[in-house]
Amino acid sequence: MRITGGEARGRPLSAPRGDETRPTSDKVRQALMNVLGQRFDGLAVLDLYAGSGALGLEALSRGAARAVFVDSARAAILAVEENAARTGFADRASVHGDDALRWAARAAGQGARFDVVFADPPYALRALAKIAEACAPLLAEGGRLVVEHDRREDAPAEVAGLSLAQDRRYGDTCLAIFGRR
Repeated sequence: MRITGGEARGRPLSAPRGDETRPTSDKVRQALMNVLGQRFDGLAVLDLYAGSGALGLEALSRGAARAVFVDSARAAILAVEENAARTGFADRASVHGDDALRWAARAAGQGARFDVVFADPPYALRALAKIAEACAPLLAEGGRLVVEHDRREDAPAEVAGLSLAQDRRYGDTCLAIFGRR
């Protein structure tokens, strides 16, 4: 696993050990960046269920101003911190050990806003709509929410003031991309 584009292109990333984390493959990350646009210049990014932090670090490599990473697993937190240091982005990364939806609700209540929100929950949660509802208040004007989900879970066309712009499939992995209606 490595950064696929931007200033840290080619730098390796480590993933937490065990089967709790399912890192987004390089191929899927590259395809997602092609859909979202190759540059993230000056954007604020949130990476929920961060795992290795690959999605948020990819955005930092492509110019994001800052990225916030949230995961409840200690091994994931350590992996994100290590990967942020390895890629040279530790100064623009904020890492939080917490339940993703609890953190999102608290951050929304404090007025936090992000241009891009990535959420890569365990597929077993089947929580796509619930995640979209929790993340909707966090989106800045023109912001986008990307939820990775299993092909057996259908993305809703609309949820919490968000509309499904695209639902892309890459093998068993799907990416639901939402924006404001």
